[in-house]
Amino acid sequence: MSAQEVRIGAHRIGAGHPPFVIAEMSGNHNGELARALEIVDAIAETGAQAVKLQTYRPDTITIDVDAPAFRVSDSHSLWGGENLYKLYERAHTPWEWHEPLFERARARGLEIFSSPFDPTAVELLESLDAPAYKIASSEIVDLPLIELCAKTGKPLIISTGMASVAEIDAAVRTAREAGNDRLIVLGCTASYPASPSESNLRGLPVLAGVTGTLVGLSDHTPGIGAPLAAVALGAVAIEKHVTLARSDGGVDSEFSLEPAELAALVTESHRAWEALGAAVIGPRESEKEGLRLRRSLYVVEDVRAGDTVTRENVRSIRPAGGLAPAEIVNVLGRTFSSDVPKGTALTWGLI
Repeated sequence: MSAQEVRIGAHRIGAGHPPFVIAEMSGNHNGELARALEIVDAIAETGAQAVKLQTYRPDTITIDVDAPAFRVSDSHSLWGGENLYKLYERAHTPWEWHEPLFERARARGLEIFSSPFDPTAVELLESLDAPAYKIASSEIVDLPLIELCAKTGKPLIISTGMASVAEIDAAVRTAREAGNDRLIVLGCTASYPASPSESNLRGLPVLAGVTGTLVGLSDHTPGIGAPLAAVALGAVAIEKHVTLARSDGGVDSEFSLEPAELAALVTESHRAWEALGAAVIGPRESEKEGLRLRRSLYVVEDVRAGDTVTRENVRSIRPAGGLAPAEIVNVLGRTFSSDVPKGTALTWGLI
């Protein structure tokens, strides 16, 4: 395993492998275990490699206080005015659901892991042998949580929404100082939904340079355009929220993909990765037949020895085999040295 590869379960993640697509369930289960299991099944059908949960209880992520500081600002497009405790109560994935969700995902061939939000969540996920940990954007400043996750030895995926370079550096350093260099750092715009104009994907190579890690994208924009562009800029992992149907509602439905869209992301991100190829210019192996059929100078009428070369009896046509088309100015006015039938590639020996 190279320093620029991370392995999660059976999957190698890095520039030499197709993008690792992570489907985030978040609160799109709408409080129903049956729907959560159905989402896992739907994800498995798309070809995505992983499903991700969020592991918290309302009282492990905030406290039950209704002061102004504990409410989402009224201007927020999705959750304006909501009390944090009540929002997280509605959105959280009950801990007793984790085992059946892990079992279903594994039975369907998916990797499954989660974003823990406190040490008790890490304890639960360790008991389920989670293959990796995801640090959510808001938790990038919780260095003790990062250290705890890093010390498990599992790969660590870190989202960087809202974070400064100093905060990102501190998070990466904390993980490395805990003995863990199995890191993937995700560019992210932590607004819900996010505008493509604020994605700043050109920052991904900068992020890779700053951290010395693999990079990817945690994306909250509509559609799949931003993730595909990210692949072209070096993203090796893509995370998108997923729901069965946006029309069903739910805390994250507005910026979530439906299963058919997730399937398109898997297919097209693989194509985008394949299309990157190598930093070379020149004919490809698959173009050999095209080379054989491109233009050259041909005798296009039967001619006799001594006839003059004219634009009527010599032309640039397909296929190749004759003199380059640019040589027309050097052969016009010369004479044929022998009889030449129509359809013969023009060479210097014929004039």
